[in-house]
Amino acid sequence: MRMRHSMIALGLLVGASVAVPAAAQVSFGVSTPGLSIGFNVPTYPQLARVPGYPVYYAPGLNANYFFYDGMYWLYQGDSWFTSSWYNGPWSQVAPEYVPYYVLRVPVRYYRAPPVYFRSWRADAPPRWGDHWGRGWEQAHRGWDHWDRRAAPAPAPVPSYQRQYSGNRYPNHDQQYSLNNQHYRYQPRDPNVRQHYQQQATQPGNPAHQAPGNPAHQAFPSPGNPAPVGGPTPRNPAGGGKPPGQDG
Repeated sequence: MRMRHSMIALGLLVGASVAVPAAAQVSFGVSTPGLSIGFNVPTYPQLARVPGYPVYYAPGLNANYFFYDGMYWLYQGDSWFTSSWYNGPWSQVAPEYVPYYVLRVPVRYYRAPPVYFRSWRADAPPRWGDHWGRGWEQAHRGWDHWDRRAAPAPAPVPSYQRQYSGNRYPNHDQQYSLNNQHYRYQPRDPNVRQHYQQQATQPGNPAHQAPGNPAHQAFPSPGNPAPVGGPTPRNPAGGGKPPGQDG
């Protein structure tokens, strides 16, 4: 009997020693492009216009997937990510730097809404102030109010990307070369423009860079603050409008 109890105790100890490292590997705090975030779009998704907004969404995807001002936006795991190509590499974006028009998209266009969305109105934007706290709300007063008549026209959809999937999906360097060749649209929103330029200037394919390399870091995000003289929540791109504001 004593031997049996000893074997049970040993089994529990071994099980615990295996479970802890496995759990430690599960992380969604990705702030560097090129790393897996547990999301994959094998082919170019169908995009539909959110009525009255300069934003597109993907009705056929089980994901909170949008396209605005020349870039794709993904809300997953309580974090925002962005990319200039439909399947990444993705960069994490802190709440302070998500464009207002993306935040204004009504709840009904989130195809995989978090549980805490369920009590919110389907025809209104998510209540980001409630979720991100009073500090964010105070720094972004009026984010959900705008002159709809003055809303910018939506950026053209880079539909040329649909011919690139599977083994033909381009790496980082090829992506920007192809964009310059086939798309050429330049973001107008100061935050989007800054983020696009940041991704474009990263040397090499980010998927093959060491995570500790500063060139591998994303636009300001948790653990990666804006550089001195760079964009801040109240002064994006070193000057101009509050973050995400484009009219």
